[in-house]
Amino acid sequence: MNDALEKLFGSPARVKIIRLFLQNPLDLFISKEISRKCNINSNVARREISLLSRIGLIKQKTASIDTIIKLKNGKIKNKKKKIQGLGLDEMFPLISPLKNLFIEAVSFNKERMIKGLKSVGDVKLIILSGFFTQAENSPADLLLVGDRIQKPKLDRILKRIERELGKELAFTLFDSKEFLYRFSMYDRFIRDILDYPHEKALNKLEI
Repeated sequence: MNDALEKLFGSPARVKIIRLFLQNPLDLFISKEISRKCNINSNVARREISLLSRIGLIKQKTASIDTIIKLKNGKIKNKKKKIQGLGLDEMFPLISPLKNLFIEAVSFNKERMIKGLKSVGDVKLIILSGFFTQAENSPADLLLVGDRIQKPKLDRILKRIERELGKELAFTLFDSKEFLYRFSMYDRFIRDILDYPHEKALNKLEI
């Protein structure tokens, strides 16, 4: 599906940038950040950003965010700060079909993603929730349980997945002993994941 999207939209970089904005509709980005998150050349990023701005999919926006300032007397003060950047134009007429198209492309790559996660050690359990199941209130997108996990390899795989998705994932890792203890104690975090829509992509623990 990704190959088809690249041919349809004319550029692998364009597909990555469109996906970044569709998966993060409330966020603002600057050009340098888009280049880094999508792992594409800065000149290519600027060219694609210009095109997407001209057709109206993205536009310049201003937003207010809460910042914390530490005063000289040691006290903490909350202050509103205005930021500017590029964001998704929710009024773009093709937003809905674009989202459906890109979500389908993500699900197509799920098998390869799971295969990569299984390769990082003695993996016992992989649960997909949040982003992958459209469970907006789930505390995690991805939960992995396993032993002798090669963390550098896992980090590389997660970064690759995030680049492909155009979204940073809420990820949690447990070893088997800790997970089973928490599960037996009805840990709130784990129960919340299991109570929301989820998919057990691997379940050697048979929970």
